[in-house]
Amino acid sequence: MPRGRLTKYAGMRYAKRRMDEVMAERTGLEKHEELVAREGLPIIIPVIFIALIFAGLGWVIPAAVMGVLGVFSLWFFRNPKRVVSGGEEVISSPADGKVIEIKKDARHELLTGPQIKVSIFMSIFNAHINRVPCGGRVEKVKYYPGKFFSANLDKASHENERNAVLIKRPDGKMILTVQIAGLIARRIACWVREGMEVSRGERFGLIRFGSRLEVFLPPEALVLVKEGDKVRAGETPLGEVR
Repeated sequence: MPRGRLTKYAGMRYAKRRMDEVMAERTGLEKHEELVAREGLPIIIPVIFIALIFAGLGWVIPAAVMGVLGVFSLWFFRNPKRVVSGGEEVISSPADGKVIEIKKDARHELLTGPQIKVSIFMSIFNAHINRVPCGGRVEKVKYYPGKFFSANLDKASHENERNAVLIKRPDGKMILTVQIAGLIARRIACWVREGMEVSRGERFGLIRFGSRLEVFLPPEALVLVKEGDKVRAGETPLGEVR
């Protein structure tokens, strides 16, 4: 390719990249499309590095143990692609895991009146990337410090460390998602902030090492899952709100 044309091509690529960066700055939205969540790198890289050192020293068993931990860390922080389907009335699961509770008279301080709460438990073997359950505007993001009881216990809902994300749909309906830390989870990551426009199925955060997600639906919502069901973030419909 001639030098002039190559320079022009490079300039066009740079301009497009800068436009993408500006749009990200304006919306606050990052795609987070990496194969492995970046929050996992401070764990994955040192573990694999130590495994290589042990292997180089000929320490077979320690190297094997650290290697297994490294592979597990890569698996835990995996960031799979998902296919979002259905219309605007669908409320998708924000997490991979198992539905452990459906409560039809639940309340939360960020909402008015009784709601339907769907609780999802994520084991350490589930992908832990959290996804937006519905499109709309982020009205509130509120962090609650707390304890670290096992996430499958009822008291985890109101006593554990957690982060609430309230989304206002275009029709004015409010959908609340709460990220709840578990027994060995020690960090909640939330990538959205108040005022952002989000779409259903977009990645919005993660919780490290076993945790719980709760979705509060309006009382008139049609619930499409039952306790014991396995769900997938962004793909499984939890309910419909018309």
